Amino acid sequence: MEDQIKGKAEELKGKVTGDKSEEWKGKAREKMGDAKDRMNDARDDMRDEADRQRGAADRELQESREPGPDDRV
Repeated sequence: MEDQIKGKAEELKGKVTGDKSEEWKGKAREKMGDAKDRMNDARDDMRDEADRQRGAADRELQESREPGPDDRV
């Protein structure tokens, strides 16, 4: 979010002053911020899915260790 705000400020500064370089620099910073946000969201989604998979595997392992009705000695 920080990059988007700084980028927007740079872009507006460029527009106000007529400095195309500053304007494009701001747009680029905004896009970089958007990309960082998407990467962070994807990372979080992957971590969440890994946690779900790990939990399912742990439950399956626990169930396989519990004696069933046919396992009486």
